[in-house]
Amino acid sequence: MNRIDKCFEELKKSGSKALITFITAGDPDMDTTVSTALSMFENGADIIELGVPFSDPIAEGVTIQKSSLRSLNGGTTLDKIFGAVDRIREKTDKPLILMMYLNTIFVYGTEKFFSLCKEKGVDGVIVPDMPYEEREEILPYAEQYGVHNINLVSPASHERIKRIASDSTGFLYCVSSNGVTGVRSEFQTDFDKFFGIIRENASCPCCVGFGISSPEQAKKMASYCDGVIVGSAVVRIMEENGVNSPEPVGSFTKSLAEAIK
Repeated sequence: MNRIDKCFEELKKSGSKALITFITAGDPDMDTTVSTALSMFENGADIIELGVPFSDPIAEGVTIQKSSLRSLNGGTTLDKIFGAVDRIREKTDKPLILMMYLNTIFVYGTEKFFSLCKEKGVDGVIVPDMPYEEREEILPYAEQYGVHNINLVSPASHERIKRIASDSTGFLYCVSSNGVTGVRSEFQTDFDKFFGIIRENASCPCCVGFGISSPEQAKKMASYCDGVIVGSAVVRIMEENGVNSPEPVGSFTKSLAEAIK
């Protein structure tokens, strides 16, 4: 069983919601990436997304854009990220996801990439610039190697929500608001309506992300779905603390976990 499926199965039995956190791999360096990921797991994160830096991260706001640039300037490569996954896997068997852009997979070699995901222990990929209708670009390889291709839906998906929700595996990434990632003080989305449609059609757990930046927001958003995803708020802590990030990120993760569980 894929680790993501196992994770949600266990959470369902205990009546808990999933906490999914994001950091940009290689920011500020790979050692800190590994230690911070482990700190998040130790403090209540159920699944971690490792962001693969990209020159044109179109789904990202300023905070993650800047972290991606810092990582690229530091010499981060996909091979180095797989090396970090190896080191994380020495300490934990909890689910790991790569959030990345489609061209990175193409340039690396699609089958080679998914083969290494299986070998190294990457359980899923999120590719925000790949339209659902073009998923066949990678889906056969993802399925061949047992890696979940995590679909995204947003309030702007409209009628496509039904189709995407009914044809998803791992979990459905529900984008909280139209726009890019980044901390938000409030949300304009009608979540009762948005998640009502999703719930009627979803074939897997549903988690919400984009803009969640505090334990209070996380608790509120968790009431609508199976889990919450927190990225920019974590990356901002890493920007402020650099190589000393594991402790403050761990403390923030703990506060989120306590709020939703």
